[in-house]
Amino acid sequence: MSRREIPADAFAGRTAIVTGGASGIGAALGRALVAAGAHVVLADLDGPGADRTASATTGPGTARGAALDVTDAAAVQALVDSVVVEHGRLDLMFNNAGITFIGATEDLTLEQWNAIIDVNIRGVVHGVAAAYPRMIAQGSGHVVNTASMGGLMAAGLLTAYVTTKHAVVGLSLALRTEAEAHGVGVTVVCPAAVDTPILDKGEIGPFRGRDYYLEGQGIKKPVDPDVLAASVLSAVLENRSTVIEPVQSRIAYRLQGLAPRFVERSAARFVARQMRRAGARR
Repeated sequence: MSRREIPADAFAGRTAIVTGGASGIGAALGRALVAAGAHVVLADLDGPGADRTASATTGPGTARGAALDVTDAAAVQALVDSVVVEHGRLDLMFNNAGITFIGATEDLTLEQWNAIIDVNIRGVVHGVAAAYPRMIAQGSGHVVNTASMGGLMAAGLLTAYVTTKHAVVGLSLALRTEAEAHGVGVTVVCPAAVDTPILDKGEIGPFRGRDYYLEGQGIKKPVDPDVLAASVLSAVLENRSTVIEPVQSRIAYRLQGLAPRFVERSAARFVARQMRRAGARR
């Protein structure tokens, strides 16, 4: 199956929750799932935004919005329980909500560290803790956790983000080895820069997200979220462990395994260039 060819009935009748579903990758996942016949809850801290996105998402499946703070474990559990009550099961849990900070590590406050850990790690943990036992009980299901290339490779000025995304990758790959025995799949999503609002968020001081994610790395065009969503659903259907997009990122990841010191030196040079660029803005 092509990574971008999802049959119209591939997820017919299945139920899904997508956190961070009001925009970006979450909204794209919602569109792809509904187009493939799934019944989807797009959950987001921005409840009205989730409702608007759900209303604009049409297809053979259905979508509704829900206000959700993923840092509230009880609220995540309540949403999972409500879907199970409504549909009798939960087939797909997409732990996708996330935030970022870009800037010098010494400028990060403890409040910012706590905020990114709460959303990017605890938010995923809360989704797993709520959905995974349900899937074990029903003998099937799939958990999809959104990480990043920052969860597979590392460069400074995104230190807090990289920390949390490495944790998501580790959680996902470890859980996968347990989940197989219960008939449950686990996939972790590790894209490079995706064309979403997060490219312009979390900027600290003179650092600029698009400079870092795109121009600074020689990337002319970020990943299309709809293309990424199709790759993710293809991975779910094939029960693959990891999604890495685009192809250049897969090459870079393989290179890291072959020449780790070269990749480390390249990352250090990249960070130095970013710091010089930021210094020119001060």
